[in-house]
Order: sequence, then structure tokens, then C-alpha cells
Amino acid sequence: MQNKNICPPKLFLLHFCKAQAAELEIRSRLWLLMNGEELTEQETALYDRQIRVWGADAQRRLSKSHILVYGMKGTAAEFCKNIVLAGVGSLTLVDDGAVTEDALSSNFLILPDENVCAEKTVAELCCNSLKVFNPMVRVSVEKGDLSSFGGDFFDRFDVVIVSCCTLMTKKSINEKCRKLSKRVAFYTVDCRNSCGEIFVDLQKHIYTKKKLDENNQPTTVECELQYPSFQESISVPWRTLPRRVSKLYFAMRVIERFEEAEGRNPGEISIEDLPAVLKLKKEICEAQSMNESHIPNALMERLVMGRREFPPVCAIIGGILGQEVIKAISGKGDPLQNFFFFDAMDGKGVIENISYPSLCN
Repeated sequence: MQNKNICPPKLFLLHFCKAQAAELEIRSRLWLLMNGEELTEQETALYDRQIRVWGADAQRRLSKSHILVYGMKGTAAEFCKNIVLAGVGSLTLVDDGAVTEDALSSNFLILPDENVCAEKTVAELCCNSLKVFNPMVRVSVEKGDLSSFGGDFFDRFDVVIVSCCTLMTKKSINEKCRKLSKRVAFYTVDCRNSCGEIFVDLQKHIYTKKKLDENNQPTTVECELQYPSFQESISVPWRTLPRRVSKLYFAMRVIERFEEAEGRNPGEISIEDLPAVLKLKKEICEAQSMNESHIPNALMERLVMGRREFPPVCAIIGGILGQEVIKAISGKGDPLQNFFFFDAMDGKGVIENISYPSLCN
């Protein structure tokens, strides 16, 4: 005869898990109260599942963070959706461009309504859609050329992301962020057809991660990484880099140089430009003491003719970028250092640390 006072194993496990969850919640709330910053009841209810994943402290930091995104292409739209759902404090969009067929093909935040699209900029249309995703996040639009904004403007943010912009703009904004008294995380993201790239500059980044100690017990350790700027990274001589470095790294630098020399914006090149791009590739490879066959002509052709972003690649790159920004804000987990590449042709994602030896960790 079964003793009714003894819980079945599954029921006992359920009660145990609930008790553990309750204790963790109490500990989290006590910590927040002691530090004077507690999530509201509404935030706790809305973000309950992700709090269970990365903790109340990480969620609190997210809810206090301010993010700037320049260039609302398809990849940036995917990132914004992810970060708004995660519960950041505020998101500011900058893109005064009008809606084009290319934008409609990859940016799911823009509704195909001709009457609405004709009256508003890309940033304004994306802003309206993002507000629906999470009303608790403050989403706004800033107008103007971001490269002309002074350092005081960027001081308002914790994270700055520039998407599909010129080489000069990337360098300029990165340097402005680095000159600020506080640390501002800087990212660039580009998607060309079936290929994507992310660059990360967290300057001096201190974070924690979990590992096993000498007794094979889980423990939390503090780590530090030093990041180079975008200018410093692309200035590393190619001949000093390992041969295994992603071919996409070199190919993207050639495309940037070509667009800069021709005064083009990203996406303003076509297959007719391929002979000139291959000529520049040969010149750069000779100057860098690299065999030009290391950068396949077929890859250069795809980047040149890939004017439109490939939506599935946008989703992948935007997801990775969202994950990295959350890690940077929360200070938890190993961050990406300092380039990420993805090519849908082989389905591989590759992390490359392009730094001078003194900065490599």
C-alpha cells in the first residue's frame, strides 16, 4: 500500500524546481533593492522568460541602455526587432532615405502601403512598426547626416551601430565614440547579397563568464579584453595575417576601397563595375604582398552584383548582432572579437580577431 505522505518522484521534482526558482527570484530582488535599481512589476512580468535565462541584473542593465542605429537596411531591421523584444531602454533610428524597392524586399518593418511610404522616411516607418513590437521600449527618430553630428550627440548612447555606410563614415563615427569620456560600444554591420559582416569595438571591455575550477566546480571569473578601432583593424598588413583568415575579410575591404575611390555609397555598384573592381583587387594584393588568387573572382562578382540583401542572411546576421549587443550591455559571456563573417554559400559563420599582435588575447 502506497504511503500518501510520500510525493511521487516527478511531483517532488516539480516542487523542488518551484522552490529553487522562488529562492532565486527573492535573491535577485534583494540584490536589486540593495543597489537601488529594481525592475518594475510590468517589466518583470513581460520579461519573465529571459530573466530566467540571463538573470534580473542583465535585464535591469538592458532596460537602462540606450542604443543608436544608423542605416535601416534589412539586417538592421532584424537587429532592432530582436533588441526591442529583449527590452532595451530606448532605441534611436537614423535614416532619412525614401522607401525603395530594395528596402521593401528585405526590410520587413516597412509595410507595402504606397500612401504611407510616400510621406515618411525609412526610419519613421520602421519606428512605427517597432513601437508595436514592445510598447515599453522608447523608439524615436533622429534626422540628419550622422557623420556630421558632434561627440556630444553620441554621448547619449551606450551602443552605436552603423549599417551599410561608407568607409569614411565608419572610421569617423568610431573615432568620435572613442573620444568620449564614457565607453560606448561600436558596431558596423553589412550584408551584401548572401554575405554578411559584423565589426565590434568595445574598447576596454570587462566581463564575467562561468568556468570550472580546479575541483571541477562551476565558478564565475572576471575577464578583460582590449579592442582596436576599425581604422586600426583594417590597417593591419595582410601579409601578417594567417592564411586561414576568411576570404570575405579581404573581399569586403576591396569593395570598401572601390566605393570610396569612386565616391559611391554601399549598393551603388553593379556587375558593370566588376572589371574595375578586379583591377583594384590586383593592385591592393600586390601592395600587400598577397597572391590575388586568395580572393576568388567569383566571390568578388557576388559582392558586386549583390545589390539587394538576402533576407535569410539578414535574419542570421541580425540575430548574431543582437546577441552580441546583449552580452556587451550585460557584461556576461565571451563577446565576439572583433569580426564576424557569414556566407550563405557554405553556411559557415567565422570569427576573426584582426588586431596588431600587442592587442591579441
